[in-house]
Amino acid sequence: MTADDSFRRPEDDDYPAYTMGRAAEMLGTTQGFLRAIGEARLITPLRSPGGDRRYSRYQLRIAARARELVDSGTPIDAACRIVILEDQLEEAKRINAEHHRNTNR
Repeated sequence: MTADDSFRRPEDDDYPAYTMGRAAEMLGTTQGFLRAIGEARLITPLRSPGGDRRYSRYQLRIAARARELVDSGTPIDAACRIVILEDQLEEAKRINAEHHRNTNR
């Protein structure tokens, strides 16, 4: 998905509505924290046509979870890995539940 495609769907949870400054403010963190979790590949913000980082609501929820872990003393790289694994587990559970619904019809 390109930034241009995403800008057409403001109701979408993946719509990159928030600038880096606004995202940091909403999370109560620094722009450096957002850069660090980007470097750790936890989230990859889309870029506006002008090259500015833009974050979605989904990405902000992921970043907030990483911040909780870091605030409790978990190193940032470990926090990012934990959040990735948590997200993968939730997706696997969703797929499993869908599979069970489809096979029990």
